[in-house]
Amino acid sequence: MGRFVPAAELSRALYVELLAPALHDVPHAAGLLGPGSEVLGYDTERSTDHDWAPGATVLVEPEDVELVRDRVERILPVTYRGRPTRAGNDALPDRPRVFVAAVTPWLVGQLGVDPRTGLGPLDWLCLPQQLLLHVTAGDVFHDGVGALTSAREKLAWYPDDVWWWLMACQWHRISQEEPFPQRTAEVGDATGSAVMAARLVRDLMRTALLLARRYAPYAKWLGTAFAQLHHADELPALCGAAVLAQDLRTRESALGSAYETLARRHALLPGATALDPTVRSFHARPALVLDADRFTVDCLRHVTDSTLLSLPLVGSVDQLCDSTDLLAAPAAARRARALYQALSSATTVDTNPTSAANRHRSA
Repeated sequence: MGRFVPAAELSRALYVELLAPALHDVPHAAGLLGPGSEVLGYDTERSTDHDWAPGATVLVEPEDVELVRDRVERILPVTYRGRPTRAGNDALPDRPRVFVAAVTPWLVGQLGVDPRTGLGPLDWLCLPQQLLLHVTAGDVFHDGVGALTSAREKLAWYPDDVWWWLMACQWHRISQEEPFPQRTAEVGDATGSAVMAARLVRDLMRTALLLARRYAPYAKWLGTAFAQLHHADELPALCGAAVLAQDLRTRESALGSAYETLARRHALLPGATALDPTVRSFHARPALVLDADRFTVDCLRHVTDSTLLSLPLVGSVDQLCDSTDLLAAPAAARRARALYQALSSATTVDTNPTSAANRHRSA
């Protein structure tokens, strides 16, 4: 079939050549949006075997939905530049990949909420980052009404309070498990030590994305998104070395250097404290740790929102949960709001990062 052409390129051409002329008299927005590797720009020839085709999401006023759907159905060819314009997957039959919807229902369908009406702290915590990418990551071909642009601007990144709090929670996650690669290896659990290192590397990668103000995609593409960050240091190589290490000494050395590298990145943030980035012993034990809750405390200095400060450091729904069924379902993720409200009203929750982490790590 020749050179692979990414869906973003094909879809823009499809819009310019076919959709734009057909919709010239209808106010609309159009872009490559929603789920899928093609929206993130990660599609390859392998992606074309299911649920992949050139197309677009077209957003119009509610009264124009049926009119535009009819026009699209009439002008959309069976194939475009050698690729089918209809596709499906195991759960859905083949269907046109030009989706037409009204703006508000589409936004609520993607996110569980219309961001143009304003988002409070708990709304942000209930928005999985992958769903935020559904709206913000893809190319916009046209926005004649401005509604899509308005939504994307509001979702471009977290408010500062939320961002600092999420970073505090991410450092806290690291603090809770950083002694474990050594402790598991010490009792002869080589597999457990490797698994703990991989868990920590995943959290380090997500921390790097937060520091760079980049939403993290779902698990399949986390490494790709991390690799595409601007790395002026050796963090990717250190993370790889920690995961591939065959012995504790190599593993701890790579993890320790990765901790120190991220700590130096943290110090570059406006307003951040330049904390000592070097690793140290975990109490009197031989494990080498960053004592990452020092960075948790530094992040919390920037948080002023009373709702966030009333919560234990459990993080957003992405940090709370690893279930694809929840993180891919806007309505389900939004139900986490009730959990946050319950945690906020609890009187026995210890929100001190250091005491909570030390109890967890001391065994």
